[in-house]
Amino acid sequence: MRPVSIIGAPTDIGASVIGARMGPEALRVAGIVEAVARYGCPVTDCGDLVGPLNPQRGPVDGFRHLDEVVAWNGTVYNAVFCELEKERLPLVIGGDHCLAIGSIGAVASHCRERGKKMRILWLDAHADFNTAVITPSGNIHGMPVACLCGLGPTALTGIGSHVPAINAADIRLIGVRSVDKGEKRLLLEQGIEVFDMRYIDEVGMRRTLDLALAGVDEDTHLHVSLDVDFLDPEIAPGVGTTVRGGPTYREAQLCMEMIADTGRLGSLDIMELNPALDHRNRTAELAVDLVESLFGKSTLLRLYQC
Repeated sequence: MRPVSIIGAPTDIGASVIGARMGPEALRVAGIVEAVARYGCPVTDCGDLVGPLNPQRGPVDGFRHLDEVVAWNGTVYNAVFCELEKERLPLVIGGDHCLAIGSIGAVASHCRERGKKMRILWLDAHADFNTAVITPSGNIHGMPVACLCGLGPTALTGIGSHVPAINAADIRLIGVRSVDKGEKRLLLEQGIEVFDMRYIDEVGMRRTLDLALAGVDEDTHLHVSLDVDFLDPEIAPGVGTTVRGGPTYREAQLCMEMIADTGRLGSLDIMELNPALDHRNRTAELAVDLVESLFGKSTLLRLYQC
């Protein structure tokens, strides 16, 4: 595993519910730096990025806080790209999920420069494939996947070196159980592969991850973008957009362990943790527990890891 750079992005600029700006500090209090270091990875906490404050205004032309979201994502893009160029693994702790536009945009630019394949696992209760035309809220944290695929304002789709930043074939949506009507049509049109909760219920998490990771090899940069609302709110209440019926603790752990087994993890986002809605930092502690599994924690020492 490469050295890890933890990058805080304390903003809830893309959401209408405030509080995710406190997520980075809650994850640090829960021990995220120590958790990554525990498994042999040199870790540097780069501190928090700085960007515009949340003006808490309503949507304008279908977007809430567009200029501020653009500014934050430009800053995230530069920070992540810089760490990738140093051959480090950037771990972005947010913050709301709109920040993945900058984070994944940087990963995509890095992969193009290096001639590497990219696979993105988007772990989320929501598809995040809205546009200004179909959004019911104007919240840009509901639009990052669409923007990365080139559907959105130039100010966001143009963050990075290429438009679209990613191809539909690069991304797998896992754990989805809340999709707006307009999103369903766009997801189908774009050919995005979605493993929703019904699919996981029917075939299990193991089969789901087998398919989501199919084709990942030594030439693949694997990026995981974890929205904490991916998890069932019974075990992870500290998010602004809870949706019942998400993965259980054990299903989430299996997901992380199977990702770790590939040995290809190259970058990571942890987004949408809202300590204002949490209970005694319970959700942050769970997120750190899952990160430990991503970086090598297992119940038994497995032969193929020896």
